[in-house]
Amino acid sequence: MAADTNTSTTRLTFFVNGKKHEVDHVDPRTTLASYLRNQMHLTGTKIGCNEGGCGACTVMISDQAPESGAIQHYSVNACLMPVCSVNGKAVTTVEGIGSLVRQRLHPIQERLAKAHGSQCGFCTPGFIMAMYALLRNYPQPTEEQIDVALQGNLCRCTGYRPILEAFYSFAKGGIGCCQSNGAMTNGCCQQNGSAENGSCQQNGVKELNGGGCCQQNGEGEAKVGCCKSGERKELTTLVNFTDCSAYDSSQEPIFPPELLIKTEHPLASWSMLDSGISWYQPSSVAELVDLKSRFPEARI
Repeated sequence: MAADTNTSTTRLTFFVNGKKHEVDHVDPRTTLASYLRNQMHLTGTKIGCNEGGCGACTVMISDQAPESGAIQHYSVNACLMPVCSVNGKAVTTVEGIGSLVRQRLHPIQERLAKAHGSQCGFCTPGFIMAMYALLRNYPQPTEEQIDVALQGNLCRCTGYRPILEAFYSFAKGGIGCCQSNGAMTNGCCQQNGSAENGSCQQNGVKELNGGGCCQQNGEGEAKVGCCKSGERKELTTLVNFTDCSAYDSSQEPIFPPELLIKTEHPLASWSMLDSGISWYQPSSVAELVDLKSRFPEARI
């Protein structure tokens, strides 16, 4: 059925930090970042470049995959995301994962603070939420996954070293693929961070599964922090995170049952008209093509 330009939905329904939020009227041009800051007074979400380049506005969106029904989590630039697009979704901001005043700090916040990874603090919420979304999907990520997750976040104060040190502590095997305390056993460590079970041959040459380890002597001499094959890893551990809270994915909030697709929010087309601007959300390619033919200048 083609979208009807004369009808509109009565309200938007979404969750923010576990609380239901309903909106009867909103300008469709309003971004999620502006709405969170100006209407909900959640100012932890920063607006920096306002064009998706710095990551200071990063929040996590959770919804249900249409085909599989699985709950999925992903980080987004809230400065680019229209608030209308979060209808039927759950939004998590930095205020929703931990607070020194209201509740305990989240392990991400705790470790970042301990590593002195925040200076002016403007970029900090975005880094935390990018890492949080990664941990919700991969409770034990690799360093490479952490690098990819943070590639959209910029920091102009700390030089990234303390930020990476804090976040790499969540990686498999810890920083530099060494033991958690940064010590070396026989100069080598296994890919999973353990220095046991013959991770290197007796002569110090790496075996096939010895990735992330250094030779005991000679070229690539092992230092605290190790180096990878073909890529020196100079990051030195300056902070001991052993007394920090461990990340436990089972303690994270569940997806709001009310938002499950099969119950309250079926995948149906809808529209909203406010401030002279119309928002249409089609439910099929046919509806999208019809809308584009009727409104060729409209943005998708």
